[in-house]
Amino acid sequence: MKRILLVLLLLAVPTLRAAGPMDPIAERYVRLALALGEHDPDFVDAYYGPAEWREQAKKEKKSVEAIESEARALREQVHALKIKTHDRLIPMRRTYLDAQLGAIVTRAEILRGKKLPFDEEARQLYGIVPPHHDDAFFAETLASLEKELPGSGALADRIDSYRKRFDIPAGKLDAVIRRAMHECRARTLMHAKLPAEESFTVEYVKNQPWSGYNWYKGNYRSVIQINTDLPVSIARALDLACHEGYPGHHAFNMLLEKNLVRGRGWVEYSVYPLFSPQSLVAEGSGNYGLELAFPGAERVAFDRDVLFPLAGLPPAEAEKFHRVMALSGRLAYAPNEAARRYLDGSITREQAVQWLVHNGLYSEARAQHQVDFIERYRTYVINYNAGRDAVKAYIESRPREMWWAKFIDLISTPRLLQ
Repeated sequence: MKRILLVLLLLAVPTLRAAGPMDPIAERYVRLALALGEHDPDFVDAYYGPAEWREQAKKEKKSVEAIESEARALREQVHALKIKTHDRLIPMRRTYLDAQLGAIVTRAEILRGKKLPFDEEARQLYGIVPPHHDDAFFAETLASLEKELPGSGALADRIDSYRKRFDIPAGKLDAVIRRAMHECRARTLMHAKLPAEESFTVEYVKNQPWSGYNWYKGNYRSVIQINTDLPVSIARALDLACHEGYPGHHAFNMLLEKNLVRGRGWVEYSVYPLFSPQSLVAEGSGNYGLELAFPGAERVAFDRDVLFPLAGLPPAEAEKFHRVMALSGRLAYAPNEAARRYLDGSITREQAVQWLVHNGLYSEARAQHQVDFIERYRTYVINYNAGRDAVKAYIESRPREMWWAKFIDLISTPRLLQ
């Protein structure tokens, strides 16, 4: 009996880990991120580390200048580390801390009033310079859509009217979202082992600049919010479910908590600074996850056979609808171009709105909403499209049968795409 009791007691004690040379740096990085979050309410997207660290950040109220200076010094310490290891994750951890600290420096500079060109801000915050697309790039897709939706009047008005036919009725939205989330989770579980106690709740909100958001709470729990300021299209159901849930943000944050925070004691992953290279992986994997979970014609089939009937929409029109949406998807880089021109000062807000209407085929209301997002989150827009393409290129550099395994590895490790 005593031996059994001893074994049970040992199992209840957390595994002791030898402190590594990066552990003190990691703790100071977390504290700096929390300190900057006191000046920038959007900076800390999620935190589930020691509550006293957050309380100390609130009480101390370190200046932005001090945060920037300390982040620079801490980054020098990372550069000076001499590490010899056979553990493939250790070099990734070092690269991660270096890049994330660099983003803290840049964000602090921006908060102090420094103006960076769009491309340079994106490079310093997210580790990538987004591609440029001129108006001719979008014109080619617009010509294809003209053939798909012929008629009189502006193409933007025609496609807006067409999309509205596939808005999910408000009374059926929750049922459609939950069914989509269930399917995305089931498909993810076929390839990933998720914590048995994981859970999420869905909330419907208004007056936000985004269409969906995952608030990760730690302990494998998320609150997923869906903005209903504008009607939600049936095209967004699986997109939101995969992006915010599985194998997107909810799975991403859970696996980092499970493997790195709990599994290795790496406290830096208990905080998620929004304006950082981590977002390129988070948003890119969230967007690519839909394509991975519903390859080829599977998305059209699931929408046609399951979600369209559940929403009370005509299944016979699902294939054409997705054909039009796929063409529209080629306009995904439109927000980048509008943001680059607007933030660099070459066009006004109203010109950015009209550019999105004419080149991105946004409705006036959605274009206003998108510019609201750009004004608040600036170069963050590049993470959805350039991030998705970076993740796609990384995953699909291997044979098809390895894609899921490579994807799960990406969202479970410190790897950055820079």
